[in-house]
Amino acid sequence: MGEGIAHIISPLSAPWCGWTMLVLMLCAILSEWTQPGIITQAYESLIVHTERTYKGSPNTFLGQFLMALFRIGTIGMALCLCVYQGTGFSFTAFAGICGLVVALLLVKMLVNVVINYTFALSNRFGNAYEIYADITTLAVLALYPIVLVMLRVDNPEITRWGAGVVALLFLGVWIYRSMRMYVVSPLAVVYLALYIGTLEVLPMASLYVLSDKMIAIL
Repeated sequence: MGEGIAHIISPLSAPWCGWTMLVLMLCAILSEWTQPGIITQAYESLIVHTERTYKGSPNTFLGQFLMALFRIGTIGMALCLCVYQGTGFSFTAFAGICGLVVALLLVKMLVNVVINYTFALSNRFGNAYEIYADITTLAVLALYPIVLVMLRVDNPEITRWGAGVVALLFLGVWIYRSMRMYVVSPLAVVYLALYIGTLEVLPMASLYVLSDKMIAIL
């Protein structure tokens, strides 16, 4: 009986969870240290006019890479907690879900490049990418403490509500900023709705479904 209980893996009994969250926090701290202002810029992007030029410190590869690790790892852990159903909560499943997140981001990046090339949005595409990254950073910074709390609560239903609220806030802010940047006619609203639905809502839903299957397999 005792041996069987020892093999039950959950957020409360998996030691890798705490270490993983600590490493992710260090990634965020080191990102700010190697590229001072990366988090401050994310907050400023919500209140500064969209056409401004980013005049903060130059981007560094290491700073951007560490922040990307923080975002991907936190999203991956949140998905693990959301789809966890009592079995299969392992580092292998977490790594697999993080791989799904990376794959989805690469596909979205490729599609955005194609859209940019097709519709000649180069004048605004750079700023839009910066703003999107900043909003994502803010969303993950809000998600991180929720994940820490949910690791102790160990309740997928509550985790899904918390992650869902953050996702809706992210979509709301991104729609607002996109409307300020791109909407110049009623038809543009239709294009924006198609864009958000195709490249944001659908990928989020797909990522949740694929994560559920991933954690069941691994």
